[in-house]
Amino acid sequence: MKLRSALLGACSVVALSGTALAETITIATVNNGDMIRMQRLAEDFTAKHPDIELQWVTLEENVLRERVTTDIAAGGGQYDVMTIGNYEVPIWAKQGWLLELNGLGDDYDVDDLLPAIRGGLSVDGKLYAAPFYGESAMIMYRTDLFEGSGLEMPESPTWEFIGEAARKIKADNPDVNGICLRGKAGWGENMAFITALVNSYGGRWFDENWQPQFDQPEWKNAFQFYVDLMNDAGPSGASSNGFNENLTLFQQGKCAMWMDATVAASFVSNPEDSTVADKVGYAIFPDTGNGNHGHWLWSWNLAVPASSTKADAAQAFIAWATNKAYTELVAEKEGWANVPPGTRTSLYENEAYKEAAPFAEPTLAAMNAADITKPSVKPVPYTGGQFVAIPEFQGLGTTVGQLFSAALAGQTSVDDALAQAQNVATREMTRSGYIK
Repeated sequence: MKLRSALLGACSVVALSGTALAETITIATVNNGDMIRMQRLAEDFTAKHPDIELQWVTLEENVLRERVTTDIAAGGGQYDVMTIGNYEVPIWAKQGWLLELNGLGDDYDVDDLLPAIRGGLSVDGKLYAAPFYGESAMIMYRTDLFEGSGLEMPESPTWEFIGEAARKIKADNPDVNGICLRGKAGWGENMAFITALVNSYGGRWFDENWQPQFDQPEWKNAFQFYVDLMNDAGPSGASSNGFNENLTLFQQGKCAMWMDATVAASFVSNPEDSTVADKVGYAIFPDTGNGNHGHWLWSWNLAVPASSTKADAAQAFIAWATNKAYTELVAEKEGWANVPPGTRTSLYENEAYKEAAPFAEPTLAAMNAADITKPSVKPVPYTGGQFVAIPEFQGLGTTVGQLFSAALAGQTSVDDALAQAQNVATREMTRSGYIK
């Protein structure tokens, strides 16, 4: 009995030691389909790393941005892995808020990352975040509705064509919205789309002297077009619709066209989730004949805040979630069409992926068309496609987004919203020292 008790006691000590050695890392992420899929597949990671436990904090996009920004600025240390965009990465890295990712492993193959994506996540040649997926923006449209209305999507559509097509399809199909576009307020929600729209109209946020440009004709023309089109052919309550809401509408067959992130293509073409999966076509983001197709370039990335005390475990998770092996895991479990796109050169050289994903080539073409160093046809003092890469943009973009969402909802006029945006932006840029 004494021997048995001693053995049991020893086993208990070992078990307690194992428990004590286990680390729990907290991962803050966004509630979109690719991230939800990552959580489902994370048992593969924990099986390979039994000494690391995962705790998830999954949030709506605007809420995620607010919480991780507040935490990292204060050095709060609530999260060990943060899901952030290529807007935040260089700004936060320069502030010393992010740890360099130098422990991803010898098999990670950093050189396989698409140059434009990797460049946006690096400062002084050092990688501060790893891309989970990358995207540009494009048109997703119902081929059956276009055919039924006698329309054919051009290879390089203009906004004039898009407006006419949306209104005609709406007239021919009263139960279907001719177009769905983001209206929910937020610098990464409605302002992502509207900024890309304005870029394609030849507009810009600021001139070379950081003077706001909302009082210029490009903004008036683009924003008036957007509000009129949404009123004529868009869904009711559009001022509350962001990426997820429009995705649901399109999957349910209630949108003839949707202009948004290329990453949505795998969801609208998945027959398990989309009622129109076999009726979707893809085209490049529209322009006004000036060759600027919005210049949207975004990536959702995983980074380790400097406040984390579990950097090794956090980097082990990031390496798992963003490596080529994860892509193969998703392909094995859910098919090649559902793997995270837009991060690695090798994916677009993979014949199995190209065969399974009809949107692969349009996605790559859209990403290659984006030049965030020249977002507008006019000269600008900033970089960024659907955002402006300065720290002040997060707050300013959200404030302007609220003004524009109110105009879409009919609570104010287009002219008033633009005038208020001009005043707000001028005050902020003066206060921040951009305007002397």
